[in-house]
Amino acid sequence: MPYETKYIWLDGKFVPFAQAKIHIINHSLHYGSAVFEGIRCYKTAKGSAVFRLTEHIDRLFHSGAVMGMKIPYKKVEIIKIIKELIRKNKLSECYIRPIIFYGNCMKVDPHGASVHFSIIIWPWGKLLNKDSVTVKTSPFIRIHPQSSIMSAKISGHYVNSSISSMQATKAGYDEALLLDYRGNIAEGPGENIFFVKKKIINTPKKGTILPGITRDSIEKIVIDLGYKFVQKEIKPKDIKNYEEAFFTGTAAEVNAIGKIDNYKFGQGKEGKAVKEIKEKYIRIIHGEEKKYEKWLSYINA
Repeated sequence: MPYETKYIWLDGKFVPFAQAKIHIINHSLHYGSAVFEGIRCYKTAKGSAVFRLTEHIDRLFHSGAVMGMKIPYKKVEIIKIIKELIRKNKLSECYIRPIIFYGNCMKVDPHGASVHFSIIIWPWGKLLNKDSVTVKTSPFIRIHPQSSIMSAKISGHYVNSSISSMQATKAGYDEALLLDYRGNIAEGPGENIFFVKKKIINTPKKGTILPGITRDSIEKIVIDLGYKFVQKEIKPKDIKNYEEAFFTGTAAEVNAIGKIDNYKFGQGKEGKAVKEIKEKYIRIIHGEEKKYEKWLSYINA
């Protein structure tokens, strides 16, 4: 099994992988009410470190609050547990998936249901695993901002992502691109999107997207590199005005987009700006940039 490790943390205990089980009567399984995070741990010269761990746990607890969950742990406890789980599984690099879910309830309203917490980790390479990807605009729009709370990472939101991604890959593309309800570019199924023109980086405004932690990191990084960072409404017809484009996300990291629908950026390969941004990001996550070391939580600290 590709995700198998020795231990998973479930409801306060480190349990063997095969014993981490839940009952089929599970509100989050039936109604998409779980909340979760995607986090990465990287090797550095000072040992393994988790990238922006505090920010991810802050968002996890925010998502839990949105879903009305009474989480029986403190943030600092979860941070310690994540570090211990990495040590127990003896992984130097890994992907980390904390998930909080409702249990024994079959009503739509989960109030009164039990709340469960699990953390899973496994070795995982890049999500898209290509230097440059092809992208198809989805016929499905991103979730309307008045239909949910977009700042929360709720499992039910990802039905929209899954359908869009499946449709794009079936058509021969690597990934999908979703528009918002106004016809503006929003984001990928699990990635934020950026466009480059000379020394200006444009990205869609917040409101109809999940404001990613990697997105926030990239904003600071590109300004540090001398780019102007501008959040704005971007229409599909505007794509041809840009020289480069790229996705970001914890799973995707920084990934160039070579083509959107029938429009190719340059030669369809990773461009100069994306290469510069990606290389800077890679140095940061591996602890090679002192200025950004505050973003790293060392496992043995």
